[in-house]
Amino acid sequence: MIRIAVRMLVASTGKFLALVVGIAFASFLSCFAACYFAGFMTRSFALVAEQPGDVWVMDRTTASPDQFANMTASARDRVRSVTGVADAAVLALGHADARMPDGRLQPFDVVGLDDATLAGAPAVDGAPGTGLLREPEAAIVDAGGSEGKLDTAERPVSGVSPPDAKIRQLRAGDELTIADHRVVVGGVSHGLPRFPPRPLLYMSWSNAARVLPPERLRTSFVVVRAAPGTDPADLARSIASQTGYAAFTRADFESATVQWFLATSEDVGDIATMLTIAVAIGFGFTTVMLYIFTADHLRQYAVLTALGARSGVLWRMVMAQVAVAGLIGTGIGLGACALAGLIADTFDLPYRMMVWAPFGCLALNAVACVGAAFVSTRPVLRLEPARVFAA
Repeated sequence: MIRIAVRMLVASTGKFLALVVGIAFASFLSCFAACYFAGFMTRSFALVAEQPGDVWVMDRTTASPDQFANMTASARDRVRSVTGVADAAVLALGHADARMPDGRLQPFDVVGLDDATLAGAPAVDGAPGTGLLREPEAAIVDAGGSEGKLDTAERPVSGVSPPDAKIRQLRAGDELTIADHRVVVGGVSHGLPRFPPRPLLYMSWSNAARVLPPERLRTSFVVVRAAPGTDPADLARSIASQTGYAAFTRADFESATVQWFLATSEDVGDIATMLTIAVAIGFGFTTVMLYIFTADHLRQYAVLTALGARSGVLWRMVMAQVAVAGLIGTGIGLGACALAGLIADTFDLPYRMMVWAPFGCLALNAVACVGAAFVSTRPVLRLEPARVFAA
């Protein structure tokens, strides 16, 4: 009977293709939404991912790179005194409004790197940017995933930009003004995009302290490199117990950042709503298509009922049809999602297919197909054998 069910499924080519395309569409929609969501969450810890180091040390009230409390200047020395620490670099974060060359104000996230090592300096034109940041008043700008935030108009001698002024991006040699302090653009980098998108200014720690609002505490994080043979997780526990600061391995801090965004960000809630809508549309589309297919074949099921087929046999036949169409459609949908990922990478869109996405999509499709089978088999199980003799 299973063979008969499969032959019934593929015999009607048009309806079979419509059912497979419907399931493939549902698979693509739910998987793409999940991958898009994962891409945004990956960008939320871009600062952690681009900084070299094994352990991140911070104030105990710090929740993420977007919500932090600064520490005292002695924090690095206290961390360095812990056994197993090979090196420790300070990191200063802040926000500043910079006056662009055309006079426009543009908010920037300022990243102050350790003066001694400049660890984590972005590359400019394929070369390390450490040399550029050692210049006086120098900074490296980065779009940080934003669009048009680094644009500036060519300014004439009078200092007024006409409406038809030529628009260009910031480039090396341009001057910015932050709180009456001069900042010279040493280069433009193309690092990891942020979520939310925002332009970045990479500077040395001392330059960052010069342009940011004065604070008694300036050290936001201490990034630690573990000594050879030292387990980062054990080192993080040692630092936390001996210094009183919070310490996380890189992976743990990335996870904590994602959890903080999931709990606090309204943008994440909007993305989750879109994901839910996509999954609901997929469920509904699959259910409707399977119901239509089953309704169109009621006469065949009536014949089988008249020949003595029991309800359990009919149920297994419908489930076999669902399984075949579901597996084919899900495979096509996941393949299309993988191709969409290649296109998304080309356009620098937030997209990341993690291992749970295809398996989650497969599980959701299985639930949708089984639910659709329950709905579509109701008229089949209520059939009267006399239906086969209807006109």
